[in-house]
Amino acid sequence: VQPNNYSTFYDDQRQNWSIMFESEKAAMDFSKQVCIAKCNSSPVLDSVLCQDLLLGEGQGVEGGDSLEIAYTGWLFQNNGLGQVFDSNVNKDKLLRLKLGSGKVIKGWEEGMMGMKKGGRRYLIIPPAWAYGTQGVAGRVPPDSTLVFEVEVRRVKLVKECSGSDGQSVSSRDSPAPSPVPNSDGFSAD
Repeated sequence: VQPNNYSTFYDDQRQNWSIMFESEKAAMDFSKQVCIAKCNSSPVLDSVLCQDLLLGEGQGVEGGDSLEIAYTGWLFQNNGLGQVFDSNVNKDKLLRLKLGSGKVIKGWEEGMMGMKKGGRRYLIIPPAWAYGTQGVAGRVPPDSTLVFEVEVRRVKLVKECSGSDGQSVSSRDSPAPSPVPNSDGFSAD
């Protein structure tokens, strides 16, 4: 996925191709279909498939960063999207989560790494990375593959702290544990 409604890919002969779409929506729809095709052509889906729809801006998120997310989740049925089982898109509250905290399914932890503020991504998550053999009563049958479209609306990176020499040092470069960010400290820009 490239800016200005472009997508770039390599074919089987490693030739590079670029396609320009007439709209952002058409480019995103194409990218979703590519991800579904990848899933359907995999003999066994044993990891999370990620397909960027919009790249976003700024630094990519890592473990410890806090995010606010809009999402929709579908069951993957009959080689495509089945019914929606969860969404917060038309609700007042975004989902707040801290990457790496283990509060969401493993497939989200893995699939959201590197996303940027304003970015949208399509995730196809196999059962082992989702709710496994348990499922979720009344919503997700056991052994379900899930599809999510996630959009990062706000990001709060791990706080920066001052080094012993007074210089500002990112806590990502420090072996010390990261401070826990306040839930109200999201940037609204």
